[in-house]
Amino acid sequence: MTSHLPLPPVSEPFRLPFHYGALHQLGVDWLVEPEPVRALLAKQHPDLTAATFEDGRALVSLNYQLYFAQYVFGGGVTQEIEFNVIAFPTAERHRLPRLTYAQYAKGWDQTKLLGIARLHVVCDNPFAIRAGRELYAEPKHPGWFEVGLPSLNGPAGDTWTVRCNAAAIGPGDALEKGLSPLLDLTAALDGLSSVAANSAPITGYGTDPEGRLLAGPMNLSQPYRWYDLTAPEHADRTRLTLHTPAATLGDDLRTVLPPTTPATGAWTYQSPPVAAHHRPYYLPRAPRT
Repeated sequence: MTSHLPLPPVSEPFRLPFHYGALHQLGVDWLVEPEPVRALLAKQHPDLTAATFEDGRALVSLNYQLYFAQYVFGGGVTQEIEFNVIAFPTAERHRLPRLTYAQYAKGWDQTKLLGIARLHVVCDNPFAIRAGRELYAEPKHPGWFEVGLPSLNGPAGDTWTVRCNAAAIGPGDALEKGLSPLLDLTAALDGLSSVAANSAPITGYGTDPEGRLLAGPMNLSQPYRWYDLTAPEHADRTRLTLHTPAATLGDDLRTVLPPTTPATGAWTYQSPPVAAHHRPYYLPRAPRT
């Protein structure tokens, strides 16, 4: 007789699936030595195993998101950054294909078991922090952002700059901005060619307070743009700076990601515009009598 696991509860006032009105996203990947990653993963997600790629290396990523959502009470804009390990459920090891990093990045894993194990998530929206914790068991904490993004409403270019700063949640669930920066991430992708990467659905993993492993898929309506950064001349295309005070996020990043490690790849996603307000023009004055 087959036993069935119950679905995790959906607490009020949340509704699933959660629909994004627009999404802008930057991910940067690093291939790193596996042992520190395995030790870090075991502390938070004991039922997951870190995937390995070229030379037996593990894969970690930073994933910045800016998204809009429409609710019954109006609109909300959220920014967050995730520190992830690419991992799979240990019990499903026998189902996994053997892939290179480039194959994984292009979406070749059709099992979708190779997912993102979230180790830290910093977010500027208290409502989204609560939703991430309660619905997906995300280790989500407050922060705030200063960013520069590729935009049709700004100068041409494909450079992303993200500064993540410390914050707290104060009375009335208000975000209280701190003065301490946590990290700076830059990806200068100008002039680089990209390939379409059909990776969706992306499986996100979390472990709830009772130790149960959760998997939450996320669909996207268009492919990612993936940039191969393995060539030596691309070593300075990305830059990560960790600030003091270190905080747990900085400590864990330093543990698995030595400062001289070059990024292996980057991927971006930007929702297309849905409307455009055009340039005004003058009308001739009517003749005056």
